[in-house]
Amino acid sequence: MITMIAAAAENDTLGKDNELVWHLPDDFKRFKQLTTGHHIIMGRKTFESFPKLLPKRTHVVITRNQEYQAEGAIVVHSMEAALAVAKEDAQPFIIGGGEIYTLGMEYADCIELTRVHAKYKGDAFFPSIDPTVWEITHKELHGADERHEVAFSYITYKRK
Repeated sequence: MITMIAAAAENDTLGKDNELVWHLPDDFKRFKQLTTGHHIIMGRKTFESFPKLLPKRTHVVITRNQEYQAEGAIVVHSMEAALAVAKEDAQPFIIGGGEIYTLGMEYADCIELTRVHAKYKGDAFFPSIDPTVWEITHKELHGADERHEVAFSYITYKRK
């Protein structure tokens, strides 16, 4: 089962200048819990935004640059190649950014979306989710609190 996992604002903003524009510690915990032990497929810019490799995950980086090398990661040049590398994983995760989510939409079986209940200016966006293709199977609201500046919901979509 190929899963896309993302946090996106109400206007589908993912981030700006290769950074997240919100800080949601519980969402980070959920991301770690779901992706640990799996292949995580990402674009070059997303990979380069990490301060270091994420522990206990196999990093697969998609880039058009044929010369690109990433220490500790597997570098490929297409979504098909990334999925081939991850074929032994029962649940590889596509983790972004915007272009990679757009490429991954046709391959994904599941979307684990954290919908941030605010609108932000950004330069990377999550693709629209077509309700004729996807159905919500789980939704859980998390209110704003002392650690989370805005409310957000965990929403699981499955391909119909």
